[in-house]
Amino acid sequence: MVPATVAAMHRYQASAKLTDSQRHGTGCELFLVEGDSAAGAVAAVRDARTQAVLPCQGKPLNAWRASAARVAGYPLYPQLAHALGLPSPTDTEGVDWSALRFERLVLLLDPDADGVHIGALMLLYLQRFAPALLAQKRVLMARAPLAGLRVADRDTGETEDVWAYTPEQARTLRERAAAHAARWVVLRDWGFRGLASLPPEVLHGTCVAPATRRADVVTPAQMQAVIDVFGGA
Repeated sequence: MVPATVAAMHRYQASAKLTDSQRHGTGCELFLVEGDSAAGAVAAVRDARTQAVLPCQGKPLNAWRASAARVAGYPLYPQLAHALGLPSPTDTEGVDWSALRFERLVLLLDPDADGVHIGALMLLYLQRFAPALLAQKRVLMARAPLAGLRVADRDTGETEDVWAYTPEQARTLRERAAAHAARWVVLRDWGFRGLASLPPEVLHGTCVAPATRRADVVTPAQMQAVIDVFGGA
């Protein structure tokens, strides 16, 4: 008998819908995000011509430890394989990787413990069943800000947005603003509560737009660190 929580997770993920892009191939990318709210927010600010969005519902199955049959039966992995244009979520032998529907896979997850864990589990799946994507540097980890300030210069009126990506940076950012209160006035103070909580222009600029977002190719060293920490989880 399948536990109720596992069965519910399967149902939620099975109902997930890909928000596809208008074009595919070179220059196109697929975002994997947490949940429908994040997917809707990202879909609203993406470039619909080249960017697609697929939601992940909760923490995915650990594909590093599970049997191939169980991985193939977990809804997220067939959904991801179908979106990418892979014939199977677990059998990629003979695949023409240059002919995939997307040039890049971008993991855009919340910058909290759950997001880190989900990202690690997705990387474990890719390393086991689609390592060519990692080897070809086609998997990116996008970083959402934990906090941000919009400050204005009291003399010139010029505004600037400044972002923090760690709790330490967030604390330093606010301390710096307080120390410069004679010069700066704080117009907005964003505290992160999920991708959907970010104003659309902030979400677009910091997470989605390739020219301005923080997104790094997953390196072999990072992949090995994920295996060391999460491979047995």
